Amino acid sequence: MAIASVLKMADQMVLILPITIISAVLLLRTGENARIKGDAAIAMISVGALAFGYLLMNIFSTSSNLTGDVCSTLFGSTSILTLTLEEVVICVVLSIIVVVVFVFLYNKIFAVTFDENFASATGTNTKRYNLLIAVMIAVIIVLAMNLVGSLLISALVIFPALSAMSIFKSFLKVTVCAAILSVVCAFTGIIISILAGTPVGSTIVAADVVAFAICYLAGKIVGGRA
Repeated sequence: MAIASVLKMADQMVLILPITIISAVLLLRTGENARIKGDAAIAMISVGALAFGYLLMNIFSTSSNLTGDVCSTLFGSTSILTLTLEEVVICVVLSIIVVVVFVFLYNKIFAVTFDENFASATGTNTKRYNLLIAVMIAVIIVLAMNLVGSLLISALVIFPALSAMSIFKSFLKVTVCAAILSVVCAFTGIIISILAGTPVGSTIVAADVVAFAICYLAGKIVGGRA
């Protein structure tokens, strides 16, 4: 996003999407390294990218709106109305593609995410499906980045899943519940943002936090998960 901002690209997603996918693949491959695992690989790539992005914005500050670009990159758009028609169309198309791929390959994705060793033993190409999952997550991150920014994107991805897991234990139920919660919280956050004049990203994440608190308490009260 920093590169696209410096280059003054009208449609930043054209550059952001492939770079994010490449970063996701690189993160996946780095995580497979015996010396660099999980959180260390994530921290290394994310912090490094953030540092280089901010450095580029400072070096070329005369050709970019430094304050506005940094805030937009980190915390997303201040208003849903700032999204262009092209961005909305791209978001809708890519969202449909992600949902279709997930539905058609649900069994394989479930097998790889639930027990990778078992999936590999049954003949599933786990590396191929791990790569597919990484690409899908990268696309989701790009779609949400304009709204919530790079700092809050993890909350947008994690909270609905945690909320669903507080109530259900079935993979399918958790997936469906998380998807419904994501849509409900997103629309709730957008509506509140428009009415109250608050930043879209922060408001959506706040709605996710409230939903998580409600689901967590509901899971404790009901006792046991469905």
